[in-house]
Amino acid sequence: MNEHPKMLITGASGFTGKHACNHFLKAGFNVAAVSRKKIDVNNDIQIEFCDLANKNQVKSLVKKIKPQYLLHLAGQNNVAQSWLDPISSLEANVMSTAYLIDEIRYENPSCKIVVVGSALQFYPEDMSTLLHPYSLSKTLQVLIAKSWEVLYNMDIVIAKPSNLIGPGFSNGVCSIFAKKIVDMEINEGEKMLKVNNLHSQRDFLDVRDALCAYEILLTKGESGEIYEIASGKSRSLKEIIDGFKALTAVDFKIQTKVKNEIEQLVEIKTLKLIELGWKPVIPFETSLKDILDFYRMNQ
Repeated sequence: MNEHPKMLITGASGFTGKHACNHFLKAGFNVAAVSRKKIDVNNDIQIEFCDLANKNQVKSLVKKIKPQYLLHLAGQNNVAQSWLDPISSLEANVMSTAYLIDEIRYENPSCKIVVVGSALQFYPEDMSTLLHPYSLSKTLQVLIAKSWEVLYNMDIVIAKPSNLIGPGFSNGVCSIFAKKIVDMEINEGEKMLKVNNLHSQRDFLDVRDALCAYEILLTKGESGEIYEIASGKSRSLKEIIDGFKALTAVDFKIQTKVKNEIEQLVEIKTLKLIELGWKPVIPFETSLKDILDFYRMNQ
């Protein structure tokens, strides 16, 4: 790897994006962070404002930065919003990806690219697996990236992370729970946590472990491959709540809507990534504590 190679990180104002900027700066990259709004990052990080759904703005951005590495995190990741405005989701997730990688094809075709997909992608050969417009947009995003890898021989890797957790502002369930618990710690009132189904199962991975995976994919990932990134252990919402209960003095009650409905576990295969030398190292309990402490500091 060249000394201080130029790296472009999109979605820099998001939960993962903020962590990514600091991670790759510490890893020795010359980081350019892309956002549509003002972001608070290290002064050593170059900030670029760009609407990635605007082809001309993307062209100017890539010509200016001339990245050697691209971590593409930006996009619309709200399922409910995708129902209300599916076209905007397609523009944000599909067209932004196409504009970016096609402009890089002209400017620096040897750029190593990691496009971050989603565990909510569907299988186009089975349309019954299509559940919402967000899933459509992320599936098309990956198809675009893989197509440019095949058609133009570009060095593009797909990352498919599970549910990422950790300190920072996030709309994920762990952060939602933590914020409510911290509010209970500070304010008088009902000590109640409302949950739809305690037995819902998800794989939760600390965002800092995910970024170590992205770094490995940027340096060792095989072009055209899809790498699943996960802890390898599914946890129920009850396990999460029990974990938080052990970290707070608040004796809160739990209100559920669904009783004893067990969800089928989805197997996530991380072997390809593990073979590259990656493994998660941050304990789940540490992630929960760090999330709680973050909201205690930022209430």
